[in-house]
Formats: sequence, C-alpha cells, structure tokens
Amino acid sequence: MDRDRLVLGLAAVFAGVTVVLVVLAFVRQLFLLFLALPFAATTYIMWNHATGRLEERTRRRVRQSRGGERRRGAGGFGATARGAGTGSGSTGRRAAAGPAPDSGPSRREAYETLGLDPGADADEVRRAYRTRVKEVHPDTEDGDEAAFKRVNRAYETLTD
Repeated sequence: MDRDRLVLGLAAVFAGVTVVLVVLAFVRQLFLLFLALPFAATTYIMWNHATGRLEERTRRRVRQSRGGERRRGAGGFGATARGAGTGSGSTGRRAAAGPAPDSGPSRREAYETLGLDPGADADEVRRAYRTRVKEVHPDTEDGDEAAFKRVNRAYETLTD
C-alpha cells in the first residue's frame, strides 16, 4: 500500500510539472508544450498503475484474448491455416460433435438461466443477472456455488 502512495505522489508531482509547462508554453514559448507531453504521459501511466486500473485493464484484455482464441478455435502447435490441429490422432478437420466443452452455454440457455425472453435488451439482462446472483451467491443462506457459476457464465455469454 505504501508503494501505491509513493506512485500516486510521484504522479501528482508529474501532473504539477505538466501543468506548469503547459502554462509556460502559452505564456512564453510554445515549444514547451512538446516538453509537457512526456510528463503528461508519465502522469497518466503512473496514476493508472497506482489506482489499479492498469492491472485491471490488462487482465481484462488477457481474458478476452484467451476467450476469443478458444471460441475461434485457434490452434497451437501444428495448427493449420484454419486453426484445426494436425498433430497425431487428428484428421485435420474439426469434429462435428458440437462446441468445445469449455465454451459455456448457448445464448438460448443463457436467457433461460437468467429467466429472460430471448429478445431482452442489455438493461434487462443486467437487472436479471443482479437479481439471480443475489439469490444464488454462495455467501447467502440458500447459496449454491454451481448455480452461481452458471449465472456468471450465462451473463458473460450474453454480454460478449
């Protein structure tokens, strides 16, 4: 926590230097505005790091990229141009057995899990999600961890 305070303090110092340089740029010489740009960028990065936003944004991007690759069927070692594996035991074609077991519920199943009609808009989905999570959260009296996970997967399916 002390490190975050230090970084926030340094970000405040860099912000102050940025403001002084911008004011001087308009009062004296315009080239100081270009000198203020690196200070402004440093302030932005340090502030986002200290407040945890940078880490949160990075984690979200990693989760989205991993989820997107899994849904697209992007292969790893030995993948063909279409993403199907050609390693040992593979025919080079995708199996016709349906979606991968880790792909989550279909949109229809997700709407059913949240108790919604398939034409529900984003606000209705969010309200239904919040209501269902309160009902099945593991920390509540009648909480059910498996149901909680199903509700979360349904919500992720509908918001992607």
